[in-house]
Amino acid sequence: MNRGNEENEYGGRESEPLYTISIAARLVRRHRAEEEPAIHPQTLRMYERLGLVTPRRIGKNRLYSDRDIERVRRIQEYTQVMGVNLAGVEIILNLLERMEEMQVQIDALRRSLNENNGR
Repeated sequence: MNRGNEENEYGGRESEPLYTISIAARLVRRHRAEEEPAIHPQTLRMYERLGLVTPRRIGKNRLYSDRDIERVRRIQEYTQVMGVNLAGVEIILNLLERMEEMQVQIDALRRSLNENNGR
């Protein structure tokens, strides 16, 4: 569910906490094959306990963003389709995040170089 790229207090629409745990579990399942078992809310709690996903807490409620849902889908893909264990998933996700951060830095450096060369 793409809600645009507008910035908000959560850093963007995709980061806005919108879904309770039961809705999040259904949203993760929606893009998977019908014959596969549905994700259980307890699985989402386990992922949170392991630090693989960090939903926002409002009181005692967990609220998941679109970004969180996509992250859980990715975790499911790695574990169920590719056979990666959760320790491996954590390493993969950390490396992918680091690569994204580095890409942002590279893009900023390129812009800076282009601006300096254009003078």
